[in-house]
Amino acid sequence: MDRRRFIFFASALAACRPSRRAGPGHVAIVANYEGRALAAVDLRLFTLMRHIPLGARPAAVVVLGEGRQVVALTPENGTLHRLDASTLSLETRRQVAGFASSLRPGPDGRSIFVLADAWFIRLDAASLRPDWQLGIREPGASFALSPATPHAVIAGHTGRLTLVDLAERRFVWQRRVTEQPGPVRFLKNGKLLLVGDRKRRRLLILEAASGECVVELALAVEPENFCFKQDGGQMFITGPGSDAVVIVYPFQTQLAGTVLAGRSPGPMAVSARPDLLFVANSQSGEVTVVDIRKHQVRAVVSVGPRADALAVTPDNNFVLVLNRESGDMAVLRVDAMGNRRTKAAPLFTIVPVGSGPVDVAVARV
Repeated sequence: MDRRRFIFFASALAACRPSRRAGPGHVAIVANYEGRALAAVDLRLFTLMRHIPLGARPAAVVVLGEGRQVVALTPENGTLHRLDASTLSLETRRQVAGFASSLRPGPDGRSIFVLADAWFIRLDAASLRPDWQLGIREPGASFALSPATPHAVIAGHTGRLTLVDLAERRFVWQRRVTEQPGPVRFLKNGKLLLVGDRKRRRLLILEAASGECVVELALAVEPENFCFKQDGGQMFITGPGSDAVVIVYPFQTQLAGTVLAGRSPGPMAVSARPDLLFVANSQSGEVTVVDIRKHQVRAVVSVGPRADALAVTPDNNFVLVLNRESGDMAVLRVDAMGNRRTKAAPLFTIVPVGSGPVDVAVARV
């Protein structure tokens, strides 16, 4: 059976199942990198609503405030594009730099932070105009915002970390901690920093206020992807080196163990009620579902090639999986993952979204 016939029959089967929707008025906004556009998918009918051309390749999309405004980043021209989720129309487009690598919404819902060239920039979310910016010593690879304190941390390409006081708009400290940095995150209370060391396969846990290392944890994988349980009590790490997910108790600064999670585990997402970890297996075209409480694989779902990005809908009913090679968004039902006699779990439906989807966010309309 070819791909298009499979999509047709999957959708037909989904229509025969009991109705289940992602809550009233939700739409998935997908960044189609190769298609140079955003795709909007109705999460009540699971149909493609519209493509919104951007004229450049979007790599990231985030939701602001109450979830009705969406901002996409096209790194190659350093431009932000703000979309109204209710009308699916572009409201504002603003270039902030020649190149921008990443963006994150501020915790106040009224700001956006961007890492662009050798600058760290805060912008007003409504106008997309810069409020202030700080020059950094080397181009940044990634950054994270503290959920509890007015701080950000920037990881440079050569492993230099910089802590930024957002209230005073200044650097607090700078320290080189690794030659090849992986992801960097704050603990939920903002007191500790979690830094991946890809070259030496370590997780470094630093005191955020001083940058001093508290503990180093040896890992079975090269830390490439971080994911947290929603309460922050468990952290999950995947990367090259092992077909496993490493589980960490970050508040206790200790390893909890590893769980085999399919072939070459990659990006992850979590649901609550039930507490499940969804792990993309890009090489095998599957998603492995791990029971977070029991640290056991509960189900495996075939979703198609290049499952490169995942997102759980706000009501925890569905998992959205982007297949970069096929240009589809596979949809999984969370409640179909429990109480199974076999590990093989069904796919709910597939929605074609466009060329090279790489990121997805769920907005309210």
